[in-house]
Amino acid sequence: MAQPISDQIAIAGVHSAPYTRSRGMTPLAMVTEACVGALRDAGLGPGDVDGLSGSQLVHSNELQSALGIPGITWWCNQRIPVYHQLFEAMYAVWSGAATTVLVYHVTYRAPGVSRSAAADPYRRRFGLGTNVPNKNPDAAVNAVGYATWAGRYLHDFGLDRTTFGMVAVNGRSNALLNDHAAMRRPLTMDDYLAAPMLREPLTMLDMDLPVDGADAFVVTTTERARDLPRRPVTIHAASMGQARVNNEEQLVDLDHTGQQIAAAGMWSRSDATLRDVDVFLPYDGFSIIEARWFEVIGYCGPGEAHDFMKHHWNTERGRVEIDGRVLVNPHGGSLADGGTQGSGHFREAVLQLRGEASNGRQVPGAATALVTSGGFFFNSAAAILRADEG
Repeated sequence: MAQPISDQIAIAGVHSAPYTRSRGMTPLAMVTEACVGALRDAGLGPGDVDGLSGSQLVHSNELQSALGIPGITWWCNQRIPVYHQLFEAMYAVWSGAATTVLVYHVTYRAPGVSRSAAADPYRRRFGLGTNVPNKNPDAAVNAVGYATWAGRYLHDFGLDRTTFGMVAVNGRSNALLNDHAAMRRPLTMDDYLAAPMLREPLTMLDMDLPVDGADAFVVTTTERARDLPRRPVTIHAASMGQARVNNEEQLVDLDHTGQQIAAAGMWSRSDATLRDVDVFLPYDGFSIIEARWFEVIGYCGPGEAHDFMKHHWNTERGRVEIDGRVLVNPHGGSLADGGTQGSGHFREAVLQLRGEASNGRQVPGAATALVTSGGFFFNSAAAILRADEG
């Protein structure tokens, strides 16, 4: 059932500092570029902003000075993924703590994630980055944890790695139509199966791509957004989810994660159903996460993601097309667009619902987008966004 806040808060502007393997810019510079573009997209200026909501890599006080915003009445700097920043902004505008909030997110490769990052003296000196390797080699976190549960998933349901391969190939096929995607070379299942194994059963193609870049969104009331240049994209329903046991090695099983809580919370706050969804944007920081989102969100049952994707697979285009019309991560997702920690998924949702996705990846008549952000443990969320009808 829809809540009082449903569709009352809107995203009125969006912009990216394009994600690449190396931008040659600092995090603050990339965030500033994205925010300036988002404000211009919304037809606003720094003086119209009275709230900032961003990740901890660039603090709000630094960004306020960089943008020349005269004064703000609300700000927050939450941990990743980006839905934290977006949902906090939504509630701030709804409560009246702010009227117009700039939401921003930046990723910056740490020295330990690539040769080019390791060769950058600035990154080495300050240890900057959002993809920091585990300091404790015995901790079952990040890639170690997801690889462990990916292996359990394949074992329990009698599946092989082609399940995850379809996730990777789908993302790459869609990324071919996205000028901003970091990886735009075609990928076949044979390519996937031959990729270097990093942590059994996950290869380098199962893990999101470390990139530099930033996204920014302008969040305000739907009523105000209707007076601005772009078609508003409303937040119809949103929920976070965190299970009682929420660390990798202690997780009960894959049926008791934050995903189930987020999905149930979102559907309980929504008038929409899966039949209404025109574009599906499941988080894919690791391929196993996207496979599970198909199941948890209700497209199929536990262990059935492989058969579901195969049934809806367009062989000619090398991608999933649910019922021949609903695209899955048409921007390429984290595995191809780049490891944006979810901001790319929300960015693509906004572009799709405004009818502005480029290069033939636009879903005709897209009016409802389903975005599932985050992983299993302490960072799950789900949201339905809508193209405003007002």
